[in-house]
Amino acid sequence: MKTRFLATSTATAALFFAGLALPSTSTAAGPELRIPDFSHLSSRARDSVDITLDGFLLRLAQKFAADDGDDGAQILRDIKSVRVRNYEFDSDDAYSRADVDAVRKQLSAPGWSALATVHKREPRQDVDVFLNTDNGKILGLAVIASEARSFTIVNIVGNIDFDKLMKIEGEFGIPKVSQDE
Repeated sequence: MKTRFLATSTATAALFFAGLALPSTSTAAGPELRIPDFSHLSSRARDSVDITLDGFLLRLAQKFAADDGDDGAQILRDIKSVRVRNYEFDSDDAYSRADVDAVRKQLSAPGWSALATVHKREPRQDVDVFLNTDNGKILGLAVIASEARSFTIVNIVGNIDFDKLMKIEGEFGIPKVSQDE
């Protein structure tokens, strides 16, 4: 999953940055997804990641980035929250696909626009990348990737400035999509 997801993520990121020029006139729904409490899956999962950065922890990260004097501080200043959920299992269908689909369904609300959707039947793979916009401003980003033995949900809420984001590509887990000369 990790290798395929990273390859898909790199292609998706390229589409994502290319799609920034597309105008949006939709009225915004909230950029924060309602992500279920997946704590019941932790004991069944081979690997699990549950990251929530908001409030105090996000301000702390902003302070460390500012102290380092890098471009990360500029980007983090406008971010309100970052949530990542990833679960990998030893067997197929160890999690309820309905839980993940309930999160995916939220992306059909006004304000969300699909940037990339990749769906394969065999092997089962679904990857969706959506932006939440209002009056040409990007207010949120959502990535949902699922397979038979794993799923990942990423939700970033805040004013996302991709000109600034491009300055730190390849750092902080952000894929490097531009080509060096």
